[in-house]
Amino acid sequence: MARWHGHAPPGTPGILAGPDTPAPTPGGPVSSAPRQPLELFAIDHLLSEEERAIRDVVRDFVDRRIKPEVADWFEAGTIPARELALEFGELGVLGMHLEGYGCAGTNAVSYGLAAMELEAGDSGIRSLVSVQGSLAMFAIHEFGSEEHKQEWLPRMAKGEAIGCFGLTEADFGSNPSGMRTSAKRDGDDWLLNGSKMWITNGTVADVAIVWAQTDDGIRGFVVPTDTPGFSAREIHKKMSLRASLTAELVFDGVRLPADAVLPHVQGLKGPLACLNEARFGIAYGTLGAARDCLETAISYALDREQFDKPIAAYQMTQQKFADMTLELGKGMLLALHLGRLKDEHRLKPEQVSLGKLNNAREALAIARECRGILGGNGITLEYPVIRHMNNLESVYTYEGTNEMHTLVIGQALTGIPAFR
Repeated sequence: MARWHGHAPPGTPGILAGPDTPAPTPGGPVSSAPRQPLELFAIDHLLSEEERAIRDVVRDFVDRRIKPEVADWFEAGTIPARELALEFGELGVLGMHLEGYGCAGTNAVSYGLAAMELEAGDSGIRSLVSVQGSLAMFAIHEFGSEEHKQEWLPRMAKGEAIGCFGLTEADFGSNPSGMRTSAKRDGDDWLLNGSKMWITNGTVADVAIVWAQTDDGIRGFVVPTDTPGFSAREIHKKMSLRASLTAELVFDGVRLPADAVLPHVQGLKGPLACLNEARFGIAYGTLGAARDCLETAISYALDREQFDKPIAAYQMTQQKFADMTLELGKGMLLALHLGRLKDEHRLKPEQVSLGKLNNAREALAIARECRGILGGNGITLEYPVIRHMNNLESVYTYEGTNEMHTLVIGQALTGIPAFR
């Protein structure tokens, strides 16, 4: 196999390219052999050799490392986060779309494809990676001082340090401008007080990016989690994202030096820029969960017999497969288009909302339909469908609810904000 020669700096792990899939003969007959859903759209034709190589090596990692164990992690409600972070660092996917500081420097499409493969394993696994790279690392990379970047980014790219991102509060989710967490000047220092809710990686993080009200508006702070007054409490009894560590963060008089503030951004545009990075990954990631559900359902329907023939042979089942394949393929084409726009520095926030809204919604619908096709087997963790379905209920809500993205698009179409 050929070795991937991307933009990774020396020492960054290479990504191995697999053999290309032969192109179908134009105008040829429809094959009677079953094909994977996205093959019908000839998606590989739209990807570069490097993009296919990155996708394939992440898919191989997920198949080998994640899928054999993730059902048990989900059932137990925990994951070996630190161990996985080091493995993801070795794989090269942490902050992979960022330049310098040990990051791989891939294009946006490659990052999206990696997110899709990770979420084909589990949404919680993709969340670990995207919170690290698109929220915590991106905030430092875009808005931090050179000292912040040198201190944290190389270790975070290797998975030696884990980050989390504190924006959402118990009473302020869709309306972050109302946050109560505050940072007040005390001499040359800052005193941070308040709390954040639903924070992925919170209990294992070494550094938290925390957004707080100040006299100068909302500012971001780089907060080492071993600072006195910082605590994290894991949230239990979840029925979704169980293979993910979710926490409440509490700041009780956390004293930070003057240079803890992110110097290059002020106001909500900082955290919203980070959220758009993560939402872009979700537009791809949700498709991975949907694809895994659909491929599982097709395989199951080919093997499962009722009334003396496979349930895949019934017209109603085939109609479901055709409809789901169309939605999966349309979502994939949308995600790729958004990725090309992002790589050309032309992607707008409302376009990211198109991707997050459509693909999270359709992925959840696909998971639900596939759950029905599996019947009683669809509710067990012997198959991945119910796990994906439960996870997608969270993904449908986080990083901007379905309603918020609908209103973003509505404002773009009419020029009238309808959030209040």
